Amino acid sequence: MTAKSSTNSTRLLTVGEVAKRSGVAVSALHFYESKGLIAGTRTAGNQRRYPALVLRTIAIIKVAQRTGIPLEVIKRALGRYPPNSKLTAAQWGEMSSAWREDLNARIRTLEALRDSLDNCIGCGCLSLEDCPLRNPEDVLGKDGAGARILEKEATAKHE
Repeated sequence: MTAKSSTNSTRLLTVGEVAKRSGVAVSALHFYESKGLIAGTRTAGNQRRYPALVLRTIAIIKVAQRTGIPLEVIKRALGRYPPNSKLTAAQWGEMSSAWREDLNARIRTLEALRDSLDNCIGCGCLSLEDCPLRNPEDVLGKDGAGARILEKEATAKHE
């Protein structure tokens, strides 16, 4: 049963209700709480309760994670605002603009990586001349011919 107060914004939800509404596992909610990403309270019976606004915070966490933003970065961004508060459109824009810049940089890096794959034959260390992915400017060639990375790994396993 959901605990309710006089306003919808201060309504408290059980951990199961939050999990169901957010699509996030209970264990993930516990993890987020342990990392300081979300905050709840405890009842007299020691059961977790979360304000309904935590659903918005979880949505922000999930969107950020989906774009590859590390939890520590998410935590710092959320920490700029009062816990369990409703972010305004301006606050969301401020928060997401920094992530947008990071995402654009990662996209450029991934595009460069994708474009480099055209020169790759197999795993990247078997290039005839050089591999811009694993062996830029044929640095490994000074150690001899062949698949230097694979040979080093095989040697290390047998030692």
